[in-house]
Amino acid sequence: MFNRSSRVEYRKLEEDVDEIEPRLSTNSSSPILGKLSEEFESNEGRERERTFDTEGLETFFEPIEGYEGAHRYDPEYTWSATDERKVVRKIDLWICSWVCLMFFALQLDRGNIQQALSDNMLGDLGLNTNDYNYGQAIFYFAFLSAELPSQLISKWIGPDRWIPIQMVSWSVVASLQALLKGRKSFFLCRALVGTIEGGFIPDNVLYLSYWYTGAELPARLSWFWVSSQVTNIMSAFFAYGILHLRGLHGLAGWRWLFALEGTLTGIIGILSFFYLPPSPTQTASKFRGEGGWFTVHEEKIMVNRILRDDPSKGDMHNRQALSFGMIKDCLTDWHMLPIFLIGLTFQIPTNPMTSYLTLQLRDMNFDTFQTNLLTIPAYLLFIGQLLFWTWFSERINQRFLIGLVNQMWAFPLLLALEYLPAESNHWVKYAFTALLVGHPYVHAINVAITSRNAGTVRTRTVASALYNMMVQGGAIISQTIYRDDDRPLYRRGNKILLWVCVFNFVLFIGTKMFYVKVNKDRARVWDRMSHEEKRKYHKTTTDEGNKRLDFRFAH
Repeated sequence: MFNRSSRVEYRKLEEDVDEIEPRLSTNSSSPILGKLSEEFESNEGRERERTFDTEGLETFFEPIEGYEGAHRYDPEYTWSATDERKVVRKIDLWICSWVCLMFFALQLDRGNIQQALSDNMLGDLGLNTNDYNYGQAIFYFAFLSAELPSQLISKWIGPDRWIPIQMVSWSVVASLQALLKGRKSFFLCRALVGTIEGGFIPDNVLYLSYWYTGAELPARLSWFWVSSQVTNIMSAFFAYGILHLRGLHGLAGWRWLFALEGTLTGIIGILSFFYLPPSPTQTASKFRGEGGWFTVHEEKIMVNRILRDDPSKGDMHNRQALSFGMIKDCLTDWHMLPIFLIGLTFQIPTNPMTSYLTLQLRDMNFDTFQTNLLTIPAYLLFIGQLLFWTWFSERINQRFLIGLVNQMWAFPLLLALEYLPAESNHWVKYAFTALLVGHPYVHAINVAITSRNAGTVRTRTVASALYNMMVQGGAIISQTIYRDDDRPLYRRGNKILLWVCVFNFVLFIGTKMFYVKVNKDRARVWDRMSHEEKRKYHKTTTDEGNKRLDFRFAH
């Protein structure tokens, strides 16, 4: 199967080879048939990932009049695979790289509390492990609670405006953590940082969906989370230097850490105000250049390839708020429930050890600076696994079965930690701990499939927030599993995590089977319909998004 642009090219080729050859050869010296073959191969690879079965019915999926790219929409427009690759590379350079930089800023302020712990932050504030648990639970609950409101604001005023506002706001609070006095101020700052940061991740996922197809998004999201781990590595080096400032002007090293890293985040947030364009067809500005980043041809490629991959992206413009009715429909979309449940539980087996990595290393008698440096191998392993499994998932066109790899990796390591003798060499304990923290991270796959399976812009807006809310809910649960009375081996906690692994095995397999069955049932009905019956369905149906007969869930 080929998309509409390829079929049009082929018909014109049959009618008049001489007429089409100059158009296809504009940017290449290769022969016309080789050029056309290249385009067919590219399109055939994308066809597998298309959200709707639009074969022969493309004209029924025109974007709304107010859609920001409507002036570039053309169902007959054609381009070469080479041109498209060039455009995608430009998007990677100008958009994805900056989104990764912004996520670097988020993770710097969200995760530097782990480095602060290695500098006796809890002791300085008169707190214990349980107080830290409560503070993190407050952070995650605030983060969770802000997810959906933040997404709705982002959809209303545009993520290009809302994301920088978030960044500058949380940088102020993050810096003020340098003034913490005790338990109450610790809890208050955790709540404020979580509230302001909440929604940042789904806001960026929504923004990236304006630029990338469903098949391209997982790889970009994997780099999104790679930037998070790069932050963990860089922040370990930052902490190594900054924590040596302990005593300067009578301040603890962790206070300098919060102040300096919060300031850096604020600078990135201010720059983002001027840098982020609203959409692929709105890149012109005084800061970005009056001519914008893309030519008219490149804008047409961006708009039409996105809409051919997922026509639902033309249902709303990028500054259109959701009505209460839309929100209600999204909240009651039962087809998305399996993905939300996965978001709640899939990270629980690895979350506690990730959160407690620095404390675990201190319990193994490593000093402050050894602790920060020893976190780096685990983060490097994490990055490698994230990139590989996200790539492999798209390569073999499997998502939920790949999700099982995460649980298959965690189960034997948790089993080893559970039954490892207490007197074991601390380097052996470190090896198991680092391997668990460096687990196969399938979050990018899950986020991308949430976006793709939503079926409409409004559902994508809400579903991305709900999925991330469930992930934060899982993080809250995780914070209650390792308790102070179970320290340092956490035998009771590891038993609980092993049972969660078993549950996740069932959940991932069951979700895969669910979506396969839904797709087969719909295809059975759709394939029996004649072309005219399909046209009539498109004209008269009240089904929307992922409820349509021609919608196919990715799995």
